[in-house]
Amino acid sequence: MIKLYGASASPYVRKVLAVLSIKQLPFEHIPQMPFVDDPDFRKISPLGKIPALEDGDLSVADSKVICQYLEEAYPTHPAYPESLRERTRARWYEELGGSKVTEMAGGIFFQRFMRPMMLKQEPDDALVESIINNQLPPMLDYLESQVPPEGFLFDSLGVADLALASPFVNAGYAGYEVDQERWPQFAAFCARVRTHEIVAPLLQSEAKMLGL
Repeated sequence: MIKLYGASASPYVRKVLAVLSIKQLPFEHIPQMPFVDDPDFRKISPLGKIPALEDGDLSVADSKVICQYLEEAYPTHPAYPESLRERTRARWYEELGGSKVTEMAGGIFFQRFMRPMMLKQEPDDALVESIINNQLPPMLDYLESQVPPEGFLFDSLGVADLALASPFVNAGYAGYEVDQERWPQFAAFCARVRTHEIVAPLLQSEAKMLGL
């Protein structure tokens, strides 16, 4: 059976959990924090990153690689578009969501949630304000131009949608929401992802785990 290691509140782990659900694959989820000094986990994830996945004798620890592996190994119920052009676009959105979007939205989450709640440290409010006022608006302008007014980026919920919307779930835990007046299409898009029948149960479990 497939084994997935990671903490579900991670946008990267959440993406893989959703893909496993989209593809209707049985799996065992093993809660795991990143970068811990655990020799057994380091055998699966040498860099200590989450998510990490085991499927038989295969071990891999990168969410993009994991999702693309699952798509090719288990093609039923696809999580990527079929055509080359659209699949390429989906991979671009996945890369963007997993890099700059998560860096910014995840930065809000780290400063406003992880530091005070988990690390017992004061947040860097100046950094958060810089992210919200300077860094995020150009990115949100771009995302507003990319998402559709209804539905998802491609025919149904897939990796691209999860990669772009999931970081804002974490920002929401820290009190940040996309301005519905300034970026109405992207705000509505994020809401559709959060309330999708695949994603909503994951978020309900996360809320209980985080005490929200």
